[in-house]
Amino acid sequence: MKDTEVLQSLVDALKCLPGVGPKSALRLAYYLLQRNRKGADTLSQSISNALEQLGHCKLCNDFTEQEVCKICSSQKRDVHTICIVEMPSDLLMMEQTHSYKGMYFVLMGRLSPLDGVGPKEIHLDRLIERIKSSEIREIILATNFTAEGNATAQYIKELLKGAEIKMTRIARGLPMGGEIEYIDSGTLAQAVVERKQL
Repeated sequence: MKDTEVLQSLVDALKCLPGVGPKSALRLAYYLLQRNRKGADTLSQSISNALEQLGHCKLCNDFTEQEVCKICSSQKRDVHTICIVEMPSDLLMMEQTHSYKGMYFVLMGRLSPLDGVGPKEIHLDRLIERIKSSEIREIILATNFTAEGNATAQYIKELLKGAEIKMTRIARGLPMGGEIEYIDSGTLAQAVVERKQL
């Protein structure tokens, strides 16, 4: 392999990251080679270790080193409630609120037919199997409030139509500390629609 081919291979590998185009990938490659070779080596080893040691929890589908993750194996969690999120980062955000003590299911994406993401790609078969084989009493749909996230929530709702399980959707509205004057009209309209009695 020639020098330019080695560099191009690195640039091509970096382009697989979201939001990294050809120019950004080239800048990152030069930075790692010129300014932070030790960091590049650590990054390389960490990625290799993660690919080798991390798999999916057989219950919630989150990343874990074990067959069952810490949340799913905890005796302190409410096994009657399951929160469905799109990505592991959404699960982490939910955990940081300290307001939810139930179980999870991570879809690892959302329905997006234009991108070739259908029910199989987001593991809906595993979700249905999990719900049927457990004592779930409430399903919390915590997908994002995007067109794809809403479509995913609606699809799951339709899939589980016959099941006698309470189904809820996380609320939308004004952010804590937000001022009405600066909120977009769609968010404000949703906050009015989903208002609660005091």
